[in-house]
Amino acid sequence: MMQAEAIRESEPTVFEPVAIKAYRMLERMIVTLELAPGSITTEGTLIQRLGLGRTPVREAIQRLAWEGLVDVRPRAGLAIAPLHASDWLRVLEARKGVEVVLARSAARFVTRPVAEYFHAAALAMQRAVVDDDPLKFLDADKQLDEAMSLASDNPFASRLAAPLQTHSRRFWYRYQSASLAEAAEHHVHVIRAVLDGNEAEAAAETERLMALLLLQARVAHR
Repeated sequence: MMQAEAIRESEPTVFEPVAIKAYRMLERMIVTLELAPGSITTEGTLIQRLGLGRTPVREAIQRLAWEGLVDVRPRAGLAIAPLHASDWLRVLEARKGVEVVLARSAARFVTRPVAEYFHAAALAMQRAVVDDDPLKFLDADKQLDEAMSLASDNPFASRLAAPLQTHSRRFWYRYQSASLAEAAEHHVHVIRAVLDGNEAEAAAETERLMALLLLQARVAHR
């Protein structure tokens, strides 16, 4: 499970293993399209850009490859996964069920210390809305996903959800159509249901959030 330090801040912290730091940095570069979809890069280039050692960067690349975000091509470099709007629908269809499982479980097992992580994610989303800053919203969304993972006490569902969440954030950043305020409102409803310990409502609000994302995906696919 994620350590508490990793959930308090959306950016890597000095307490994280270097390989985790490398993964977080590369994941964010891919999600925010700083590493452009379909582009080719090399391990050496990424090492230079991150300013980290070969071993942690290589471990991060291997994890990203397993998640389908990078294609390792021997003697030809690293290909960043392309973005096809139609794939967003597939990601969300796969993600919906596991998100409902996580929300129900989080509502059942959430503790007071973990509740603070949800409050922090909600506040971060509100700040992103006020600042009209999609990047801040992405970071807040990741905070929420990590809080949900911790609260749910279900590492199997969490490990299944994590790569789908990353893919979804990447599509959302590229094709977003709803306002940040609308997106934040749906997320906050999920948070409230979880903190109230209401499993049924947490599931229902999660389904509403997924419906909003599916609507955006369909718009992008037209």
